[in-house]
Amino acid sequence: MPAWWGLPAPVLILALVQLAKQVGFPPRYAGLLALVIGLAGGAAVSLWGTSATVADIVTGMATGLSAAGLWSTVKNAARSP
Repeated sequence: MPAWWGLPAPVLILALVQLAKQVGFPPRYAGLLALVIGLAGGAAVSLWGTSATVADIVTGMATGLSAAGLWSTVKNAARSP
């Protein structure tokens, strides 16, 4: 599994696509969006793979997406009968 700055790339792509769909991105184009994110991420790793700043940004993004997923899970569990 490819990794970007120590994080599994497919997991990051999936999280970003899900986030995009939640804010209104048309689900029928989710596959295309995943491809674009994958290409952009691969290019970013190639260009800035050793950059500590970019690594920190990606780590922060993954942390934020994880927190959003945790919040959503807790919120939905609280609403369940």
